[in-house]
Amino acid sequence: MRVFVAVFPPPEVQEALVQVARALPTEAFRLTAPERVHLTLKFLGEVPPEDLPRVTSALERITRYDEPFDAATSGLGAFPSARRARILWAGIGQGYEEFRALSRAAESLLEPEGFAREERPFMPHLTLGRTRQPVPFDPGGADHSSLGFAVRKIDLVESRQGDSGLTYPVLAEYLL
Repeated sequence: MRVFVAVFPPPEVQEALVQVARALPTEAFRLTAPERVHLTLKFLGEVPPEDLPRVTSALERITRYDEPFDAATSGLGAFPSARRARILWAGIGQGYEEFRALSRAAESLLEPEGFAREERPFMPHLTLGRTRQPVPFDPGGADHSSLGFAVRKIDLVESRQGDSGLTYPVLAEYLL
């Protein structure tokens, strides 16, 4: 099973972000369903079901690292660049450093369990859409007011492909 550690904003923030993406002057991106908009702290990849207890146990210690905090979105962007966009995202303003600390904590807790540290620097963002072919991205006059939300927990999530599409069942949650 494909597994990752994430923070999901509340449904009203997820929906508002997708509405902003829908209003962009491009249709090149396949938009994320609102209920799947999240911020990935650590992607674990394929995890055998028998290894899940070890992962959930390691992540239980994450509550020692951080306390609840407030976060807010900040602008739109694209990876790998605006000239060759493949991933559309909403950035994080308030809470940026707290998300970085959470990511470092997840990395530290999971590395002894056999999950390699990410080599790229962590940049907190909420993925809003993807495209198969790189396209130029210009947010134009997109109305993207800062959307605030409280971060009170993180989730261990499975990415499951089913007959009705991609779903993200929560395997465990950890209150901060």
